Amino acid sequence: MRVAIIGGGPGGLYTAALLKRLDPAREITVWERNAPDDTFGFGVVLSDETLGGIEHADPVVYEALQQRFVRWDDIDIVHRGVRHTSGGHGFAALGRRDLLAILQKRCRALGVELRFGSEAPYPAWLAQTYDLVVAADGVHSTTREAYADAFRPRITGHRCRYIWLAADFAFDAFRFEIAETEHGVMQLHGYPYARPSPDHHPSTRPSGPQNQLGSSTVIVEMREEVWRAAGFEELDEPESVARCAKIFADTLGGRPLKSNRSAWTTFRTVVNEHWSHGNVVLLGDAAHTAHFSIGSGTKLAVEDALALAACLTEHGDLSQALAAYEAERKPVVASTQRAARASLEWFEDLARHLRQPSRTFAFNLLTRSRRVTHGNLRLRDPRFTEAVEREFGCPPGTPPMFTPFRLRGLTLRNRVVVSPMDVYSATDGVPGDFHLVHLGARALGGAGLVMTEMVCVSPEGRITPGCTGLYTGRQGDAWRRITDFVHERAPGAAIGVQLGHSGRKGSTKLMWEGMDEPLPEGNWPLVAASALPYKPGSQTPRQLSRAQLTDLREQFASATWRAARAGFDLLELHCAHGYLLSGFLSPLTNLRTDSYGGSLEARLRFPLEVFDAVRSVWPQERPMTVRISATDWAEGGTSADDAVEIARAFAAHGADAIDVSTGQVVADETPEFGRSYQTPFADRIRHEAGVPVIAVGAISSWDDVNSLILAGRTDLCALARPHLHDPNWTLHAAAEQGYAGPGADWPAPYRAGSRPPRTGRTDDPKPRLTLTS
Repeated sequence: MRVAIIGGGPGGLYTAALLKRLDPAREITVWERNAPDDTFGFGVVLSDETLGGIEHADPVVYEALQQRFVRWDDIDIVHRGVRHTSGGHGFAALGRRDLLAILQKRCRALGVELRFGSEAPYPAWLAQTYDLVVAADGVHSTTREAYADAFRPRITGHRCRYIWLAADFAFDAFRFEIAETEHGVMQLHGYPYARPSPDHHPSTRPSGPQNQLGSSTVIVEMREEVWRAAGFEELDEPESVARCAKIFADTLGGRPLKSNRSAWTTFRTVVNEHWSHGNVVLLGDAAHTAHFSIGSGTKLAVEDALALAACLTEHGDLSQALAAYEAERKPVVASTQRAARASLEWFEDLARHLRQPSRTFAFNLLTRSRRVTHGNLRLRDPRFTEAVEREFGCPPGTPPMFTPFRLRGLTLRNRVVVSPMDVYSATDGVPGDFHLVHLGARALGGAGLVMTEMVCVSPEGRITPGCTGLYTGRQGDAWRRITDFVHERAPGAAIGVQLGHSGRKGSTKLMWEGMDEPLPEGNWPLVAASALPYKPGSQTPRQLSRAQLTDLREQFASATWRAARAGFDLLELHCAHGYLLSGFLSPLTNLRTDSYGGSLEARLRFPLEVFDAVRSVWPQERPMTVRISATDWAEGGTSADDAVEIARAFAAHGADAIDVSTGQVVADETPEFGRSYQTPFADRIRHEAGVPVIAVGAISSWDDVNSLILAGRTDLCALARPHLHDPNWTLHAAAEQGYAGPGADWPAPYRAGSRPPRTGRTDDPKPRLTLTS
C-alpha cells in the first residue's frame, strides 16, 4: 500500500508511524509545508486514556513521551482575588516542539519519507497516485475544501477572540484567572509543559536563567466586543503580548509573555457529515475541532490515528476500513464536541457567573463541560467539594439535591420534579386508576414535586382523545381523588397541575399510534394564533378571533378554579412546545397583524392575559410556574435572547419560577441533543432574568442533578424518562448516596426496602481450602 499523508502535525506523523510499524512494506510519504521545527502554539495536553493507547500501540513513542511529560493534579481558579485549588485531576503535558521531534524521529527510524518545506500535490493527483490519502492538514484543510461536496463540512464561528502565548516559568497547577477590566471580562488559561530544572527553587519573581524555570502555555481569551473595546484590534503582535502580560501581571509574577507568530483568532468548530471520499480520509482538525478549554485537539488527532491504523489492519478492503474508522470515531468525537461546546459557551458567557460566591464559581467552572460532575469531584477532592456544599447551605451529609426549596407558600422537600408526561390514558378527559397509580407511585418514590401531564382546559384543547381535562366537575372530582392520595399517603410530596390547550397540535392519534398524526376519524376543529398547520398533512387551524380569545381566557380561569378545588399545590401554565400559548410567542407560528402579533411585546400579550386571568383565580399562597420553549431550534424562531425577555415578562406578572424547555414548536426543527442540553437556557434565564428556574431535558442521573444545583445553573431539576424507568428514582438516589433525612423520607410501609437487598454471600467468610506453612 502506498500512503500519502498531508500534514506533518502530531496526527499526521503519528498515523505515519503506526501504519509503517504495523506493516513495514507500506510506502508512506508525509508532506508538510513548514520546516521540521516550526510550530504554532506551545504546550500539548494528553489524557491518561490516550497515553494508554499510545503505550499499547507503540512503546517506543510512549517511552519517549514519558521522559518529557510534566504531570500535575491541581487546578487553580482565581475569582476576584480569591484562589481556590481543586486537586486529584491528573494532567500530562509536553512542549509541542518536543512532541513533533519525538514523532519525526520515530517516523525516520521506521522508514517514513518526510518532506518538510514542501506543499503537498493536489489531492486529486494524490488520490490517483496513492492507495490511501490521509488529510491531516488542520482546521483550514485544503483537502476538505477540495472535496467539500463529499465531506459536507459545517464550520461554526464563535464569540471570543483568543491568542496562544507562553511564559518562561512553570505554573504549579492548571490555572484559570479572571481579569475584570474597564473594557469587560478577560480570562487566562495556563498550564505547565516543561519542568523547572532540578536546581530551581520557586519564587514569585524570576531568580535564574529562563531554562531553569520551566515553561507554561498561556492563552488569553475574551469576547469580541471586549477585544475591540480594549484596543487589541489596533495592536501589532509585540504590543498585544505586552498588553496581555500587563493585564495578568500578578498571575505572571511580573514576568513577560512570549509569542510564536501568535495572532488573535476566533475558534471555529468543524463538523463533517462524512470523513472519507473514495480513498481520501480526514483526520484530526481537518475532520473535527473541539475547543481548547477541554484540551482535546491533539488528543483527538492521536486517537484518530490509533483508530485508523487499527481499522486498516482489521479490514482487508479499504472502503470497509474507512467506514469502520468513521463509525468508531464519529460518536466519540461528537460526544467530545458537545462537551467542548458547553465549555466554550460557558467561557463566552463568563461575565454572567462572576457574581456567584467564589467557591460556587469555582465549582461551576470545573463542571462547565458536564463531564466533570459533583460525584467526580467528591472522589477527586472531597475537601474542596464539601467546602462548596457548605457555602451552598447543605447540612452535613446532605447532597445538594436533597436541600429544600421554597416557592411562595410551598416548601419542596427536595429539588427533584417529576416532569409532566402525557400518558394519554383518560376517558372523556377524566383521569382514572392509571393516573392514580402513575402519579401516586412517583409521589411515594420521593420526588419533591410531582407534575401532572398537560391538563386541557376544553374538549377542543385536547391533543388526543386520551388527554385529561379540567373542564367538568367530574374531572375535578377525579383529580381530587389523586391529590388526596398524594397528600395522605406520600406526606412531604407536593403535586402540581399543568394547564394548557393544544392549539394547532390537537386532534391527533395517541402517541404510540402515531405521534402528531391526525385522527383517521372523529376529528375536532382546531384553533391557533395563526392559520398554519403544524406539518404537511396536519389539519389547518382557524385563526382565533378576539371573541374567541376572551372565551379562552375564561376557559383557563374556570379550569384554574377547578384545579384549586381539586387540591393541587402548584399550577404551571403551559406556554411551550408549540401548543396554543406557545404558538402566540413564536414568530414562526404567530403571523398576526393585530395587537397580538408582530413584536415580542405584542406576541406576549395574550399569554400574559391568560396568566393574569389564571393568577387572579389561583390562591395567592400557592405558586405558579410557566413552561416555555427557550428556543425553537429553527431559523427565525424564538431565540435565547427572546427567552430571557419572555421569562422577565412572566416574572413581572407574578410567575414564581420558569420551567425551561425548548423546541417542538415547528416540525422542521434541528435540536442539538445531548446530556442536559437544555440546561444552558435555564442557566441564562436564572442569572439574567433573576427568576428561579426548573431545568429539564436529558437530565438522567442524580449526579447530574447535584452538579446542576450546586453550580447554580438551576433551582429545580425535572426528570421524565428516569421516573418512567424507576418510579422510586429519588428514594434510590438517596440510598445510593447514603443519605437518610427529611429530603427523602421513605413511606413507612417501604422503609424495609431503604437499603438494597443482599443478593449473595459476598460478605460472608469464605471457606479455607488450602493450608499455608
